[in-house]
Amino acid sequence: MTGRTTTAATVSGAGLDFEIADIEVDEPRGTEVLVRIEAVSVCHTDISVQSGVFPYAMPAVLGHEGAGVVEQVGPEVTRLRPGQRVSISFDFCGHCDRCVAGLPGQCREYLARNFGPGKRPDGSANLWRDGQPLAGNFFGQSTFAGYALANERNAIPVNEDLDVSPELLAPLGCGVQTGSGAILNVLRPHPGSTVVVFGAGTVGMSALMAAALLPVRRLIAVDVNAQRLALARDLGATDVVDPTGIDVVAAIKDLTGGGADYALEASGVEGVALQAFSSLGTGGTLAVEGLASFTSTAEIPLADLVNFSKHVVGVVEGASNPPIYLPYLTSLVATGKVPLGRITRTGYKLSDINAAVADMHNGEVIKPVLTP
Repeated sequence: MTGRTTTAATVSGAGLDFEIADIEVDEPRGTEVLVRIEAVSVCHTDISVQSGVFPYAMPAVLGHEGAGVVEQVGPEVTRLRPGQRVSISFDFCGHCDRCVAGLPGQCREYLARNFGPGKRPDGSANLWRDGQPLAGNFFGQSTFAGYALANERNAIPVNEDLDVSPELLAPLGCGVQTGSGAILNVLRPHPGSTVVVFGAGTVGMSALMAAALLPVRRLIAVDVNAQRLALARDLGATDVVDPTGIDVVAAIKDLTGGGADYALEASGVEGVALQAFSSLGTGGTLAVEGLASFTSTAEIPLADLVNFSKHVVGVVEGASNPPIYLPYLTSLVATGKVPLGRITRTGYKLSDINAAVADMHNGEVIKPVLTP
């Protein structure tokens, strides 16, 4: 095995803290690229895997919101070159019918490539610690490290004319595209419509910032955290609702005059999907992105679904096509139209990852960003 030694945050088993260790990263093969990581943000999906809520092979290197500079390319790479800045997103095969249709979030191999066995698609390991293989290739990247292997498909080049820091590029690869894409790619609210977002974390706040760009009549944020509701107002929400101790469905119907046209469930709290569905008016559409676990369920009253012509759609990664959507999203951040810095906190080193996770758990931070 030849490769590069780097520092990484590893997790040895479900429920255990991250540990900082030296690991070996393999040479890039085929269409792989080796990226020197300049920043990586923490997503709740990382925490769900670390805690064992979402299954993944262990021991592992997680991290799936990385940004950096291409250091080396595999022999079959044609789209990237060393020295290019990239944001790294989720992995997809690029050749199935869904990918060919421009819907890589619906890739037939999505789960295998992003939540798979922690190896390359051919079954080979790409990370080692003390000579033993680690589960890597998480979302096609495993970027809680100084260096990471990605693929020319999911390492998206950054427009060299845009002045965007690595700390702002990193969150685009998952959480920000997930929330903003649900609005811009899926729901697509019409002028004068009403939109309600359940959950004011990274996904929900990104959805709010995207919806604030559109001529909607009312934009409502629902969360139990008063500080986040205040921030939601600053980011464009016309109304905020704390559901604690109230009938949140009645409150939303009162604000919207009978029910929302569009709703996004971004909290991942079981039971909230039903509240979001019930808050819709006739012909309304609910997009569901929050997922507490792989066994989460929601009971939807079919009479309401049918009699009021409601729609429910599941959304992965904002239904985005990263090579197209991430450059657009980057331009929105660069021009200040999406003020992403309002929901991020920088200053964390990779070695501070456990503190960053704790800050997320207690609601102090929405999106912590780590640097090596």
